[in-house]
Formats: sequence, structure tokens, C-alpha cells
Amino acid sequence: MALSFRLSEAEQAYLARLARLSIESGLAGRWATLPPEPECKEATAGSEATPGTLLRALGSFVTLTLQGQLRGCIGTVQGREALYQNVWRMARAAAFEDPRFPPLTLHEWGRAALQISVLDELAPCPDPTAIEVGRHGLALQYMGRGGVFLPQVPVEQGWDQSAYLDNLCRKAGVPRGSWSAPGARLFWFEALVFPG
Repeated sequence: MALSFRLSEAEQAYLARLARLSIESGLAGRWATLPPEPECKEATAGSEATPGTLLRALGSFVTLTLQGQLRGCIGTVQGREALYQNVWRMARAAAFEDPRFPPLTLHEWGRAALQISVLDELAPCPDPTAIEVGRHGLALQYMGRGGVFLPQVPVEQGWDQSAYLDNLCRKAGVPRGSWSAPGARLFWFEALVFPG
């Protein structure tokens, strides 16, 4: 299992600027719908110009922290729009729409750290014993409920594989061990994570 996409350093920097602009325009009361489309990569000899990963429909999460504590995290597991549009919307949602927190303030923004996670496509997890903490993100669907953890979460929390699966069940609101119950659907994915 490896990422099916690439993001150059320039593309990562573009997404980071975009996320910051989305939040800053919201703080200023300017609720622009979407930014202009990114430019296509330059064509090289024998190839055509391509829009690249920025226009691919990929899921993303934007995470805000203050002094190492979560301050907002919103995302989509599966992409239904161009990645750059998704990051724009998720940045604004993480700052102003996370139901666990009040909207981000200008004072907080000056001290906040931002992280972007670009998710590869979900795939059914063929063998839960193959889950690598820190490499694989997980999603669980069971009895009409669901939960998702990004790959970095179990590392931040100090969980081993067993605790990772138990906490995924807890997040989904189902009993421990439900990930292995008949009818449960356990998915895994990888993500490219970078600072914003």
C-alpha cells in the first residue's frame, strides 16, 4: 500500500497558503466561495500539461491546534471535489464550524498551528494485524455509525494497535471490539500530512 498521488513542495505550500487565506478571509468577514483554480503544471517534451493532484478529487482534513491542544479538525474522507477546493472548505470549517469548539478568534489565530492531511482512497482492511500505527488511518462503519482516525492520531495519543482499534470503536459510538463483528466494515488509508 502506497500513496497513489504526489504533491510537490510547491503544491503543499500552495495548499497551506490557501488554507490560511480561507481562515483569514473568514476572520475578516469575507466569505468568498472558492479561490481561483490553480494553474496546470507546465508541459514537458513529449507530454501534455496536466492539472495534477490539486484538481483530483481527494479527501482532506485540516487540523488546528493551540499550544499542542486540538482547537478544530474537520475533513472529508472521500473527495467529491478538487483537492484545492476541499482544503479551502475544510480550513474554514475547522476554524469556524467544528461543533466541539466556538469559532476561532483573531487572537487565537495568531497562536494557532495548522496541519493539512491529504487522504488517499479508502480500501477495505484485509488484515487488521497488518495495521501499522502511524502509517494507516482507519475508518469504521457499523450499525449505522462511523468513526475515522487520521494516521497521526494514535501516535499522538500513544496507542498501540489494540488501543487504536478500541478507540476507533469508541469514536464510532459502538462497543469495543465491534470492528471485528459481523457486518462491520473496517477501512484503511494512508495520508500525506504537512504543516500549513
